[in-house]
Amino acid sequence: MAVVRIVADLPASDPGKTAAWYAALLGLDVKMDMGWIVTLGAEAHAPIQISIASEGGAGTPVPHLSIEVDNLDAVHAKAAEMGVDITYPLTTEPWGVRRFFVADPEGRILNILSHTD
Repeated sequence: MAVVRIVADLPASDPGKTAAWYAALLGLDVKMDMGWIVTLGAEAHAPIQISIASEGGAGTPVPHLSIEVDNLDAVHAKAAEMGVDITYPLTTEPWGVRRFFVADPEGRILNILSHTD
């Protein structure tokens, strides 16, 4: 047996509005829209991972999602342009990531990151 895929299912009071926010910030495409559920995606393949944590590092709360991007500065600029609530500033961490946290429309904390090495 092998895990093929893990999907994050995020509750939202208005799935279309929340999906549009994620699409705008992260450049994701709508793969399916049934009204009550909207699935976003990108044509990328990455290792399957689940992190289990007691904190988010540097004394931060554990984020709901960690999203690795190829151009962190561009996403940070887009977040600022959109007026997104940045809850942890752009920081280079000693464990080899550069990141910032944002709150999505439902209040979930997202760790947006890239590796520094």
